[in-house]
Amino acid sequence: MAEDNSYESMLCVKPEVHVYRIPPRATNRGYRAADWKLDEPAWSGRMKITAKGKMAFIKLEDKNTGELFAQAPVEQYPGCVVEAVTDSSRYFVIRIEDGNGEALSGRHAFIGLGFADRGDSFDFNVALQDHFKWVKQEGEFAKMEASQSAAPKLDLSFKEGQTIKISIGNIKKKEAGGAKPRPMGGGLLPPPPGVKAGGIIPPPGGQQMAPAAQTNAAALLDFGSPVPAPQPSSDMWGDFTSAGSNSSKDAVASGWVQFS
Repeated sequence: MAEDNSYESMLCVKPEVHVYRIPPRATNRGYRAADWKLDEPAWSGRMKITAKGKMAFIKLEDKNTGELFAQAPVEQYPGCVVEAVTDSSRYFVIRIEDGNGEALSGRHAFIGLGFADRGDSFDFNVALQDHFKWVKQEGEFAKMEASQSAAPKLDLSFKEGQTIKISIGNIKKKEAGGAKPRPMGGGLLPPPPGVKAGGIIPPPGGQQMAPAAQTNAAALLDFGSPVPAPQPSSDMWGDFTSAGSNSSKDAVASGWVQFS
């Protein structure tokens, strides 16, 4: 990935910071903010952290005019340019360099930098950590791209006349004759829900079907004209006589001799 060194990004801005003159370090244990004159800062103003390429810059500017008071170019963090004190989280020692922008003379000095609030010092610390974390990731990506470009590329294209054969298993072949036998059901549909198998579906409208015998009998009867009741006969032996005469006729017709 190509870097645009002409682009400068803003990482952090704090409206008020304090600069202190610090005594030379007496031992290798580190700096202590208690040794500074914290109630008498040498300078107060605005702080900005900018980034240009891989470099970060801590810039101290005037609040009103924006004039640059000092700057500290940071190549890595943590490092010798920014160092936290041993007795507080709000104070740091930074190494400033003489010059403006990229025209640095090489002369440097150490000053104390303090924040009025711990949240401001936390933002200052995180802004530098995030920038150099990004720088580290960019370096790893560049190495990865370089190794991939140097490795021979694998050619997986087909050569002229080259073919491949694909074998797909677990597929059953269809039998000759093709279609499966369908169950013999006479073409009848299954009964609707709520009707037992073998039952007769009632006709719509709740009408009930009359038995066939009654229907035929009703067709033969004439309900329009009443049937006259039989009149009693004056001859009390009439029924027996008619019965006897009928039986005689049947006997003669059948070939039997009639006895009187």
